[in-house]
Amino acid sequence: MRTRSLRLGLYGDAEGLAWAGGVVDEAVAVRGARVVERTVVTALPEDYDHLVEQWAWEHPGEDPGRRKVVELYVRLRCSLRVWRAVRKAVLRGLCPEGDRPHVCRVPWSA
Repeated sequence: MRTRSLRLGLYGDAEGLAWAGGVVDEAVAVRGARVVERTVVTALPEDYDHLVEQWAWEHPGEDPGRRKVVELYVRLRCSLRVWRAVRKAVLRGLCPEGDRPHVCRVPWSA
């Protein structure tokens, strides 16, 4: 088994970021991977400026409140097959509506 990583750009408030972290935790736990590092860092807005724009477009005229752009970095100890399953589950969990038009709870980028 090797150490593999997930990087997610997120634009949310504390509640939204906790929810996104929970999506990751559930995907990891169900598949038997092991988290060896988790870091949330404030990302440069230009790295994920499209997330800010997405939120503004989906919520016209609304105050973003305490939302901020962050990057969630998670290192996992698992096989490639398990990592792929975790990644797929995380993306599906962050975007449960699939391909049809909808508003994301927390705009994200992987």
